[in-house]
Amino acid sequence: MKPLQQLLRPNILALKPYSSARDEYTGEEGVFLDANENPYNAPYNRYPDPHQRRLKRRIAAFKGCESDQLFLGNGSDEPIDLLFRAFCRPGTDNVVAIDPTYGMYQVAAATNDIKVQQVLLTKDFQLDVEAVLAAVDEQTKIIWLCSPNNPTGNCLRNEDIERVITGFEGLVVVDEAYIDFAPGRSLLPRLQEFPNLVILQTFSKAWGMAGLRLGMAFAQPAIIEVLSRIKYPYNLNVLTQQKAMDLLEKNQQEVAKWIEVLLAERSALAQELQKLPFVNLIHPSDANFLLIRTPDAKAVYQHLISQKIIIRDRSSVSLCAGCLRITVGSPEENKQLIQALQAYK
Repeated sequence: MKPLQQLLRPNILALKPYSSARDEYTGEEGVFLDANENPYNAPYNRYPDPHQRRLKRRIAAFKGCESDQLFLGNGSDEPIDLLFRAFCRPGTDNVVAIDPTYGMYQVAAATNDIKVQQVLLTKDFQLDVEAVLAAVDEQTKIIWLCSPNNPTGNCLRNEDIERVITGFEGLVVVDEAYIDFAPGRSLLPRLQEFPNLVILQTFSKAWGMAGLRLGMAFAQPAIIEVLSRIKYPYNLNVLTQQKAMDLLEKNQQEVAKWIEVLLAERSALAQELQKLPFVNLIHPSDANFLLIRTPDAKAVYQHLISQKIIIRDRSSVSLCAGCLRITVGSPEENKQLIQALQAYK
């Protein structure tokens, strides 16, 4: 890995972060007259901890890392955007990303005026390592990988990801948003081995908190410090922080049960979909969704819309012609889906 000073934008390297009232005093007791807050409507009248210290300690203990290796953001989209803003000079630097993959990398790149050099996955949706590394040039700052990938649903081979990490001098971001549905596949236990690795995870999927927006980035402390320096001071509200604490302290067994049910439902749903004459292929999935291939994806999609069942038509995505992406729902929702598909003609 290149020295961090060479990877960072010069203005970010020299940036002096905003100092909030809660940066200067971190105690929980006292008469607070420092932040121009309304004294009424407790506890929502107080600004949240800008560094989420208590929540970070709890997540770090659960994930098996240190608090200074963890950044918490407003969904994973916040650290995605911050990584572009910190490391990529607009109009000059570029990034490499696989194709197909999660669309926000492209959106965040365009917002920050950064070119994306896309590398097509293989026919079985795996990394072409040589092609990924060949796409790198002197202005490449980040390589974006998603595993399990969206919309394909499969994990990339860890040995291929490792070859990319060790073969590149910039940052490699591995987005593991769906990793809770692929036990044993996370690279987080190996974070210490790779100084240029950034891992993204989220509370949106397995933890059922998509509406509260809580994403995680794991990296070496120096990288986390950069993200913390340039984020908005109060990026996570009180309700999000408290709900996450409640889940971690009281509901871990319930979350584990949700995952168990969804994995069983994923298997059962795949078996039922295989019986339908117009389903040509069900791609292997390590996520909480299935990607299926049909002769007329648009017609199937419109039929389900007419039944008020909403899925995603991914036909326009690279390598996904004729493909529909179906989220695994509750047993009742999956039953409704199959019944509607059985009525499709």
